[in-house]
Amino acid sequence: MGYGQLASDKTDGSRKAEENLSVDHPQNQAGQNRTALGPIGVDGNLADVVRWGWYSIGINLVLIVLHGLIASASGSLAVTAELLHNFVDLASAVVVLVGIKLAMRKSQAYPYGLYKVENLVAAGLAFMIFFTAYEVVSSVFLEPAQTPQVDLWMLVSLIVTMAIPLIFSHFEMRVARRTNSPALMADAREYRVHVYTTGLAFAALLSSWVDFPLDRIAALLIVIAVVKTGWDLLTEALRVLLDASLDAASLGDITRIIKADPAISEVNWITGRNAGRFRFVEAGVTVRLTNLEKAEVAVGRIEAAVRTSLPQVERVVLHVEPRTSTSDRCAIPVTDVAGTISAHFGDAPYFAFLRVDRTNGGVDDLQIQANPHCNAERAKGIRVAEWLVEKNVDRVFVPKSLEGKGPAYVFREAGVEVTLSDAHTVADLFAGRQKAP
Repeated sequence: MGYGQLASDKTDGSRKAEENLSVDHPQNQAGQNRTALGPIGVDGNLADVVRWGWYSIGINLVLIVLHGLIASASGSLAVTAELLHNFVDLASAVVVLVGIKLAMRKSQAYPYGLYKVENLVAAGLAFMIFFTAYEVVSSVFLEPAQTPQVDLWMLVSLIVTMAIPLIFSHFEMRVARRTNSPALMADAREYRVHVYTTGLAFAALLSSWVDFPLDRIAALLIVIAVVKTGWDLLTEALRVLLDASLDAASLGDITRIIKADPAISEVNWITGRNAGRFRFVEAGVTVRLTNLEKAEVAVGRIEAAVRTSLPQVERVVLHVEPRTSTSDRCAIPVTDVAGTISAHFGDAPYFAFLRVDRTNGGVDDLQIQANPHCNAERAKGIRVAEWLVEKNVDRVFVPKSLEGKGPAYVFREAGVEVTLSDAHTVADLFAGRQKAP
């Protein structure tokens, strides 16, 4: 936990020591508070990914057996190409499983984890797909043409081998999206390509059965589909391996979550990167809090909110930056637009907002706004306090103590200072007539 010089007795003048302060919640420390099968905060753990990796190996073995029998009996170039496709996918499935196992391991040499191994695996899968395409093209242009021998059982078997990957890819893709695993996503996409390419092999055998052979044309079409899938997988894997930023939508969602916390005054910058199925987020924020324990609670609260909204986020690091503003935004409950201070907090019909310079006490930017919650039947004071926090108020002046009441807890949680005052008007208040609470 790195809070640096953040202390409970810090004054405004000493806040400059907080520059570039990293606030990393204990649950985010590398190798800590993780389940045995992977980082916490992910809907479904790595056990699901490993199990489906084994399922993929089994499915590939079934397809190899069926396509091997058909290719051997028919001599079809298209079915042979599909058989080679299956062999490459079997090797890829084994590599995927090895990559997932490596991604689960922790190492002091790699404190940010081995999550990118899965993206390396996805890139390897893409190159294996290119190899398959090369094999098919070589067969089309270099081997002599021959007419396949076709029987009804071959056509029926190809229909079965189209149905198997179609059904399997549907369920595998659901698991891949739930666990956000790039390796499983790549595997599921490849199975969907199999539905198309096996369909072409079926069309090739059917055309030969009616004495209109399209075996070589079907093989070339299979190549196009395989190359397209391989290219998509490779570009996505390289995007992650080169630390491309998170998409704008995710960064926008995370920014809104951080801003929604009452302890945060401002989000100055935010960035994030992908690593395997996980996301790492860093943000520079300005906080209202100066108390160490409250800052730690706020960091944990923000992390939990981000991980609940985006379960694939593995780490959230907040850099607490110095407060750059030289003024405080203040709020005072008033009874009228002339600035007469109200004796009540939640029932006040208006609030005066203004900025007070911390160096010379100068006042400017005075505004009177209607209290949107003055007629609320329940939790009026708390709602007003939350409204003022949303307005980024740094200090609230009240005629009566709020201690022990709901608004006081809201302000304390947000780091808003509450000051008692016996002044009758806003003008009097800043003529030096306020008193310490």
